[in-house]
Formats: sequence, structure tokens, C-alpha cells
Amino acid sequence: MKKLLAATIIILGVFISCKKETTLPPPQIEPNPPKEAEIVEPAGDQCYTSRLNGNIVALSFNVNSHQEVNGKLSYNITGKDKNEGTIIGNMKGDTLIADYTFMSEGVSSVREVVFLQKDGTLIEGYGDVVDANNKVTFKDKKKLKFDAKNTLTKSDCPQ
Repeated sequence: MKKLLAATIIILGVFISCKKETTLPPPQIEPNPPKEAEIVEPAGDQCYTSRLNGNIVALSFNVNSHQEVNGKLSYNITGKDKNEGTIIGNMKGDTLIADYTFMSEGVSSVREVVFLQKDGTLIEGYGDVVDANNKVTFKDKKKLKFDAKNTLTKSDCPQ
């Protein structure tokens, strides 16, 4: 019995040690070529105007890839002095928020302007304002009203 047990152990040992393991080579991972960075080019000048009852509002601006805005804005309102100046601000989603620096009656002033983009137009917002540090700003931008009578439509930019 001891010989049978010893023979069985030897035979099992031979089978176990002779068993060939088949190993597959590790899968080859091919790196993808690096993607080119997508560069968002500025959209170029965008121009909008409103002509209502002899009043003309004209806005031209450029938005860069960081959503920063700069441009020109002018108001020619019947019975008031024309004022024109520059805007510098940012696009926040569909809303343009900028500081409007302008000359009127020989005095330089700064006030905040807000325009909502909707269906290819810009609608100027209005609401309660505060005058602090030589700048007029809205008290609460969340409470601004956007009235259709303040709508500027896309127009050709002057050359």
C-alpha cells in the first residue's frame, strides 16, 4: 500500500510538473495619435441696431475665445444728446454684461449695460440702478426686465 501511495504521488507530481501553461502575449495597446487642440476663433465683429421713432441704437462688438467682449455702442435718442463710447465685458451664456464708457455733454461716464441674446437679436435689459464710485450699475441683475421695445436686430457692420 505504501508503494501504491508513493507511486500515485510520484505520477501526480509528474503530471502536475509536466503540465504546460499556455500564456498569451500581453495585448498590444496602440496609442492614439494626439488630437489637435480645438481652437475657437473669435466670431468677428457682430453688429446690431435698433431704429424706432427716430431713435437709433447701434452696437458692434467682438467676442474672443475666452468670452470677453469689446466693442462700440451709441445712443442717438430724439431730444437728447447723442452719446457714444466703448463696451468691455463678458458673455455669460446668452447674456452680454459690459461696462459702457461714453461721452455725453462733454462728460465721461461709465454705466453697466446688459443685453440678452434671443432668436438672433439682442434685447437691452433695464432695472433699478446704483451710482457708486463714478459708475452706474444695476442693483440686482436677476431682476432685470427685457422689453421687446428695446430689441436690436442683427445688421451689417459699417466698413
